[in-house]
Amino acid sequence: MSRPSGPLFDGPIHFDASRLIARGVRSSPTGIDRVDLAYARHLLEAGADLRPVAWLGGALRTVDPAALAAYLQRLARHWAGGGAAADPGVEARVAGFLDGETVARYRPPTPPSPFGRLVRQAIGTAGGLADRTLTRDGFKPRPKFQPAAPGGTYLNVSHHHLEKPALFAALGPAVAKVVFVHDLIPIDHPEYCRPGDDAKHRARMRNVAAHADRVLVNSAFTAERLQAFAAACGRADLPVSVAPLGVDRPPPADAAPFPAARPYFVTVGTIEARKNHLLLLNIWRRLAETLGAAAPCLVVIGRRGWEIEAVADMLERSPPLEDCVLETGPVDDRLLARLMAGARALLMPSFTEGFGLPVAEALAAGVPVIASDIPAHREIAGTVPEFLDPLDGPGWIRAVLDYAADPSDRRTAQKTRMAGYRAPDWPGHFARIGL
Repeated sequence: MSRPSGPLFDGPIHFDASRLIARGVRSSPTGIDRVDLAYARHLLEAGADLRPVAWLGGALRTVDPAALAAYLQRLARHWAGGGAAADPGVEARVAGFLDGETVARYRPPTPPSPFGRLVRQAIGTAGGLADRTLTRDGFKPRPKFQPAAPGGTYLNVSHHHLEKPALFAALGPAVAKVVFVHDLIPIDHPEYCRPGDDAKHRARMRNVAAHADRVLVNSAFTAERLQAFAAACGRADLPVSVAPLGVDRPPPADAAPFPAARPYFVTVGTIEARKNHLLLLNIWRRLAETLGAAAPCLVVIGRRGWEIEAVADMLERSPPLEDCVLETGPVDDRLLARLMAGARALLMPSFTEGFGLPVAEALAAGVPVIASDIPAHREIAGTVPEFLDPLDGPGWIRAVLDYAADPSDRRTAQKTRMAGYRAPDWPGHFARIGL
């Protein structure tokens, strides 16, 4: 296999904007979306020789840089709170719930049929930035990508379309290939993912092992898992660079907490089996049954994912949870910052993570964290949070009650430890990888 010589990121950068273009219909970003957006904005602001590409219409095509820049401005504003919310009444529900009112439970939107999804994408009625608006901005059929010599660097930080051999065939040998791998969770823990996700992710990682000139990862834990996989594919020498993700800090004015009648906790992230929401809901059921109106509250922030029937049933139909647990659905960055600011702690009982971005974001904002004792959390947070086994229900109950108390010795001790915490930032991240 022929590989380019010389430093990477020397020459034009063919940033893959496929995921960002597809995500305009979402009202809030995932962790990978945040990384994708941070890279795109950095490349534009740094004045790089940016020649973006995207997989559109079954082929790798060029994307107009000016159209991408205009789109990203709108997308960032939309995700930060300048666009229509997925649930326009969510802020009123949050305020009422925290003030002690009984509010309606969250009802997720009904997923469209496959045909309905195609129609929604065609006419732009997905609750986000309309696809037809993107077309007017320049995301219409573009020329196919044609590599030149020297070919520069292809940069993909989203996993999007990495399973396609045709993608790498279109790039050719003259283009250096740099890929960001966020985790190997679908391979290591297929039971936490949609059926078929493990095979798709294996295909991605096999292509990465076969074709990547350099791989960027978010943690040493992810690097270890990737290198083991690559070695099994015959690529023990795969170059891997660890660069912790940057943390976005909201402006202080956006982080004014809601008045709260009772102490409350937050958990943040897509509702999926590996996040261990079921532990928290069973804990809160126990607290509601034993403490009644004196129980602290829990705010569950994030869209619903997959394989979560038991969690959904508890959120929708458990009577004891009605007055002490609020599911918000996806929220924009401004509302997330306000909820985090007033919380007694962020709760993250995940069974596995590649990085654990909410943990770093909470600590950067001065919010205590109670998290599962897993490698990714230890790596990003050091000794600051309270670490508990994700199966230790009684231990989590004791921690919640201790942190809900006022005063709380355990919470005060963590706030003291937090004084020495320095969250990774994006300038440091990009300096570390030479971009």
